[in-house]
Amino acid sequence: MSNTPTAQYELDRDFDAPREDVYQAWTDPERFARWFGPRAYATPADRVRLDVRPGGRWEATVVSGDGFEATLEGAYREVRAPERLVFTTGDPDNPGDGPASVVTIEFATTGTGTHMRFHQYGVNTTQEHAEGARTGWIEFFDRLAEEVA
Repeated sequence: MSNTPTAQYELDRDFDAPREDVYQAWTDPERFARWFGPRAYATPADRVRLDVRPGGRWEATVVSGDGFEATLEGAYREVRAPERLVFTTGDPDNPGDGPASVVTIEFATTGTGTHMRFHQYGVNTTQEHAEGARTGWIEFFDRLAEEVA
């Protein structure tokens, strides 16, 4: 498999909170842990690592009630506080046979809060997998809205 983009999507979301607050919810491990992951899972703050700088790594482990764990990880490619984050999930430059992706998030101040544009493109993935990820992020963003409210 190659690292050519195989699936992508974009999500737009408005938050009733200042841009700096929404950005911080993405970059502060304690706050990130409160919203990242599906509602049926916990993301323990001590299982979140965010080295928010170009080349820095991120990692978050979500845990289900019955003990199932899944760790997501990647690296930051671009950090421009409080307006833009670009990071990977997995290693899209050398994915092997597994899926990987690049996420670009832009935060813009609006008259009532913050507009967030989220774009993810995957490599070694199918459109069906991308749609599953998209659905998951929508649930995450519902939780993010509660965090910044």
